[in-house]
Amino acid sequence: MAAVVAVKKELRKQIKTILKDVSDASAATQTTHATNALLAMPEYKAAGRISVYLSMPTGEINTSNIVRDALDHGKKVFIPYTYNLDEPIDGQPKSIMDMVELSSMQDFESLQPDKWGIPTPSKDSIASRANCFGSTGITSGRTEGMTDGLDLIVMPGMAFDASFGRLGHGKGFYDFFLSRCHQVARIPRQSWSFSDRAVASAKRVCPYGQDRFSP
Repeated sequence: MAAVVAVKKELRKQIKTILKDVSDASAATQTTHATNALLAMPEYKAAGRISVYLSMPTGEINTSNIVRDALDHGKKVFIPYTYNLDEPIDGQPKSIMDMVELSSMQDFESLQPDKWGIPTPSKDSIASRANCFGSTGITSGRTEGMTDGLDLIVMPGMAFDASFGRLGHGKGFYDFFLSRCHQVARIPRQSWSFSDRAVASAKRVCPYGQDRFSP
């Protein structure tokens, strides 16, 4: 296990080096291609409830036009909010992620960058925001009694293997979040991930239930 962790760490380092050579023009062009590919997919068109990662300033496909299109088409859009648990239980990580609702583009444009430069809802607004599991505010990692969920998840990835297995950033936020998605009645049909190298098309990730989401 330690060897695998070391290999992943080295791979992330290599990918970050590659990303530094991607020009702004190339990233913008590939963002357009990837966004158009996603918006054309029947899974996206059919989805009523989606979560979308919000991108860092560089090194990722920019997702703002996905958010705009989803809101324009009346979809419920949920975005990541990460926070620390006061008292983690049952093997929960100390820091976790919930998906909270974004109400409009005006709401999106009011978000402030976090320490990674990612647009993030203010802490004061969270208590009044619906989360994707059907309650309001943070879940503190619980899913008991919650019956809502998501039809589609758009998430970031640093690298992919030949079967589109995903290498994340190493924080484990999506691992724990995806495990909780199993515990609610509405299981997402598919998740989709965009490569941080800004690949020219959307990368399809395996359906839930297969172990390809390790950080």
